[in-house]
Amino acid sequence: MKPNIVFILSDDQGAWAMHCAGEKELCTPSLDRIAAEGLRFDSFFCASPVCSPARASLLTGRMPSAHGVLDWLRGGNMDGRRFAAQSAQIPYGRGYADETEPIAYLDGQDTYTAMLQRAGYRLALSGKWHLGDSLRPQQGFSDWYTIGLGGCCYYHPDIVENGDVSVRHGEYVTDLITRRAVSDIHRLAAGDAPFYLGVHYTAPHSPWEADQHPKKWIEHYEGCAFHGIPDVPDHPDMTTGPVYGTPNRRSNLRGYFAAISAMDEGVGEIMDALEQEGILDDTLLIFASDNGMSMGHHGIWGKGNGTFPMNMYDTAVKVPFLLRCPALVSAPGRVISELASALDVFPTLCELVGEDAPEGLPGVSLLPLIRGEAGSRREVVIFDEYGPVRMIRTARWKYVHRYPYGPNELYDLKADPDETINRIDDAACDEVVMELYAKLEGFFLQNADPALDGARQAVTGSGQFCRPGIYATRKEPFAPAPKTGK
Repeated sequence: MKPNIVFILSDDQGAWAMHCAGEKELCTPSLDRIAAEGLRFDSFFCASPVCSPARASLLTGRMPSAHGVLDWLRGGNMDGRRFAAQSAQIPYGRGYADETEPIAYLDGQDTYTAMLQRAGYRLALSGKWHLGDSLRPQQGFSDWYTIGLGGCCYYHPDIVENGDVSVRHGEYVTDLITRRAVSDIHRLAAGDAPFYLGVHYTAPHSPWEADQHPKKWIEHYEGCAFHGIPDVPDHPDMTTGPVYGTPNRRSNLRGYFAAISAMDEGVGEIMDALEQEGILDDTLLIFASDNGMSMGHHGIWGKGNGTFPMNMYDTAVKVPFLLRCPALVSAPGRVISELASALDVFPTLCELVGEDAPEGLPGVSLLPLIRGEAGSRREVVIFDEYGPVRMIRTARWKYVHRYPYGPNELYDLKADPDETINRIDDAACDEVVMELYAKLEGFFLQNADPALDGARQAVTGSGQFCRPGIYATRKEPFAPAPKTGK
């Protein structure tokens, strides 16, 4: 019998940002419960350290240079005329002022959700899509409740329901997503078909100001010391300094922690709904984030585009990955330290439901690891990309290559887990650099589409307006580079 699947995806949550991951001042009892009753991966990586490319890679099992979503989507989410009628009501809409026409960026590409639909699943989405054409259900989903522009202010979300957009002033978007997800569970559980429910929170993405989050949680963290977060000067390449930065450290962290704890309450409500329906133990429950986040780590307040040029620090590329399913997890509470990637999700779900994975996917199934089968995986090397910035990571080494001129980076993670000493100019590491560079080039030669290759595109971290490469419909597909603190 095929299990129901509930996939909860947060937004901009670092792997460090859970109580069960060691952040003791952060209140996440629901996430801790999933980890205690299931398992936690502590070395799980996104494919790109920014939301839209990471989400597209999660769904397709392919790198951004293969699916063509190379930066966060600033264009193609909604019809420009419709957006113009709504923009005055949406405080968050300024960053999307260049909307033109809806673009379904994943049309023509296979995704694991489309595979599940073919396998007999009923699919529902509650929350963020941000992969273009927010008004139209896509990729196997029949139930569609999302956010028009991709991102939103917490108390002014632009909700898409039944093809219509409405701004919900004064309603907390985390609660709206949770209520819809709970309703979906009760409705879908009454049907005969197995179901997949995607619950895509916007938390804990900025804004982090006190008026953006429930008073209960803002007050909870008012006196928090945030001992686990580095307190260092702003990175010289940081792009978010005018709004967020070390001078605003306490207010930034208070809002970030509040957003996570408010979301954690929603996760608890979802688990309660599954229990009420008597299907919690028959459901594969996954919690993950699209990409990581530096909240003062390395002096950065942001993710991969928290600096220019973009960065590949572990705080930006490592994400939470929790899984609860008694039928699969024989030893609850286990922590899996083997390197794993968002690219592995598609083949994992294919094996789970008995479907063949598409040919050429670079990821591998995680089911042997989840089941605790010894010697079940080949040597794993992790790859990440953000436009012309690419990373290869082994258990010991991380090499970051910026095309075409650098600056490049090399870190010995065994001796320097916090990535503070760049060894790129150390002659003793020349052979390591050449070996990693050859593997990096070989991987992208095999797994990138030359028509979309991010290393050839002017990705800046400031947003993508349309399809890139030979499919571009405007002179500059990407927004100009941001100013930094230099």
